Amino acid sequence: MKEKVNSIIEQLKLRYPDAPCALHYKKDYELMISVRLSAQCTDARVNLVTPALFAAYPSLEAMASADVAHIEELVHSCGFYKHKARDIVLACQMLLRDYGGKVPDTMEKLLRIPGVGRKTANLLLGDLYGTPGSVVCDTHCIRIASRLGLTDGTKDPEKCEQQLRRILPPEESSDFCHRIVLFGREICTARSPQCAQCPLRSWCKEIK
Repeated sequence: MKEKVNSIIEQLKLRYPDAPCALHYKKDYELMISVRLSAQCTDARVNLVTPALFAAYPSLEAMASADVAHIEELVHSCGFYKHKARDIVLACQMLLRDYGGKVPDTMEKLLRIPGVGRKTANLLLGDLYGTPGSVVCDTHCIRIASRLGLTDGTKDPEKCEQQLRRILPPEESSDFCHRIVLFGREICTARSPQCAQCPLRSWCKEIK
């Protein structure tokens, strides 16, 4: 398994030398907000919405005191806008009240923030702090990890995270997940995977 994992990581590095987060942000809390908006929504849509949102509320203090109804208008196209708008304001208020105006750097503290689950927390830890072992299990990661036999096929994000954490080198985990997203969008798509041109096809359980 170790040899297999290392080979997959190297193939992904060759195809995607850089592993940037797909969400656009300049400040730590902006990434937190963007990840919340991305739930059941594409990163591309979020990146279209956030410039106006961050321009309207250019500081953490402004976002924390924002009118939730106005936030709802700005993020409406991301779906589930009422829940997301409420969580954004409450989360920013918590950052100011409890965390000195900074996104915290531990899983325990992050999970206290409204709208932050393990997926969001792992992404924040990996991208903001470079925390080793940060595994972000989105739909691409869950699907492709199963196809490659890196997990037992579970569709449960937390179980997938636990299984990948056991086999991925901690220092590679965060970038691996970003590369898997790129790979899932370009090659191993959910509906029409490009198996003939897949550099990982020799490890895929679904190719006969």
